[in-house]
Amino acid sequence: MTLNCIIIDDEPLAAQLLASYAQKTTFLNLIGTFNSAVAAIKNVKEKRIDLIFLDIQMPELSGLEFATLLPPTCKIVFTTAFSQYAIDGYKVNAIDYLLKPISYDDFLKAANKALDSFTVVEKKDEQEDRFIYVKSEYKLVRVLYDDILYIEGLKDYVKIYLDNNQRPIHSLMNMKTMEDYLPSPEFLRIHRSYIVHMPKVKAIDHSRLVIGENYLPVSDSYKEELQQYLDSHTLM
Repeated sequence: MTLNCIIIDDEPLAAQLLASYAQKTTFLNLIGTFNSAVAAIKNVKEKRIDLIFLDIQMPELSGLEFATLLPPTCKIVFTTAFSQYAIDGYKVNAIDYLLKPISYDDFLKAANKALDSFTVVEKKDEQEDRFIYVKSEYKLVRVLYDDILYIEGLKDYVKIYLDNNQRPIHSLMNMKTMEDYLPSPEFLRIHRSYIVHMPKVKAIDHSRLVIGENYLPVSDSYKEELQQYLDSHTLM
């Protein structure tokens, strides 16, 4: 499993150090580094962020204040030079609390705590609902995750292609809504127009995914996340 993370710290050297730690941690995908919580707000709203390494004492909006604005699915590791904030950090359900200067060993332990918390949720989800309901032709249709090959975005609706020669399902929905709902990285966005069920991919051929009888292109903006998935599932 790969966690999308960001770093928020108004000290450039501290932010650079944490960024270097994140970049060498295989299960972390560093989305960005920000010098204030205010600067990070838009990014958090627009992208799926799983984990934030968050400084507490910052101008305009403190880390503690910013934490109260985040969805419960977003995990927090507080970073600070002041130990008196530890209790406040746990009040907002922080995964961990790191006191500067931060070693890579401490960083990795905190990151692993976050990974473990997502793994528990993922396993729980796997044991429960493995389907979605989508609106199609004036009715709600149940679609099993295991039946989905890939989803194609077509203007104002999506087309869900299914295994075992089942008819594709059309639903009035945008790709962003579908992407946010489906479990990642089991389902990956590889192109503006395609979300792929990765266990169904038969091969990768010249930046195209072979799924069923189709060859789906991978756009440059999604290659990095795809490569991380492949690296974690490839025997060398």
